[in-house]
Amino acid sequence: MSVRNILVGLALAFTAYLAARGLWWTEPVPLPWLLVVALFVYLGTTWLVVLWEPRRAEAAGTEPIPEVDGDGVDEALSAARRTGRLPTWAAGLALGAAIAVPNALSVAVGPDHVTAPYATWYLGGIGALMVVVMVRRRPWVAWLGIIALGVTASVWMGPVTALGLGLVGSVVWVAVAQMLMLSLDRAARDTAQLTTLQRAASGVEASQSVRQRERRTKVQRALAIAGPVLMRVVAERGRLTEDERLGARIAEGSLRDELRGPRLLDDDVRAELERLRRRGSTVTVLDEGGLDRVDEVTLSVIRGQLAETLREATSERLYVRTSPHESVAVTVVGRSGAGAALSDEDAVDLWREIAHPRR
Repeated sequence: MSVRNILVGLALAFTAYLAARGLWWTEPVPLPWLLVVALFVYLGTTWLVVLWEPRRAEAAGTEPIPEVDGDGVDEALSAARRTGRLPTWAAGLALGAAIAVPNALSVAVGPDHVTAPYATWYLGGIGALMVVVMVRRRPWVAWLGIIALGVTASVWMGPVTALGLGLVGSVVWVAVAQMLMLSLDRAARDTAQLTTLQRAASGVEASQSVRQRERRTKVQRALAIAGPVLMRVVAERGRLTEDERLGARIAEGSLRDELRGPRLLDDDVRAELERLRRRGSTVTVLDEGGLDRVDEVTLSVIRGQLAETLREATSERLYVRTSPHESVAVTVVGRSGAGAALSDEDAVDLWREIAHPRR
């Protein structure tokens, strides 16, 4: 059994107990039928307000969003409050009962018995009804009902007598209910904000973990590439053979590739870059962010085309760069001859644009 069902059961039992006191009159009353009608009107209205639930379609359309941040927290909480709010017609019915039931009971028992126990139960009964209205997110209606109750009771039995017979308790109940609802809303808002902060912290921590793994991978690859060369340089005190110098230059170029264009590289591309450098070509690889949003499957296709292009290249200088263009992924430019500037079109002997694969 849920907590809500327990609270609903207690509300039904308590209001039924208060109303049942009106049936135990010890003296004849002028209009007993009116007394019974007022009692059933009270019970019907109160139980309707207690048992009312929003329709599934309405509730589904106002569920709070699970992930919220900033102003979204208040919006989600407002949506949750609207889900459980009493509809206008039901709130109006409760306010009407708060006005009609006390007057009907007072008329039914007559002026001489307005302070009898079977005639004053409405002081607690209407108070309980207004507590339910307050919990159902209609505070203004609840306080209007308490004001109407106070005015009616004061007119029929006098303000001092009304306060002494239970009006104070009804006012206190409604005030406590409003404070509890405000406290619950504040607690819900704090919980939502803490959840948002926790999600943000978890996201930052996960991002940092990914970056740390990437850095460790780059360091391990750098050590694997440059470690043997550096050890050889230290051991020989810088006196290297031509083959060793070539190996050092290739290692330096490979490290630059790993730092400047890691998303362009796979085993085939690395092998072709090393082959070109061993042949004497100068290769520059640069990723300027054009592939940041490309998935791994698409990257593998682009890398395969890049490896094929490098395999067929015969240029002395090669420039491999990602492209910001929406349809071009990578541009490969090869230059040979005496031209020194990239704008020298006569020196360009390779121009290849690798397009983004179509999905």
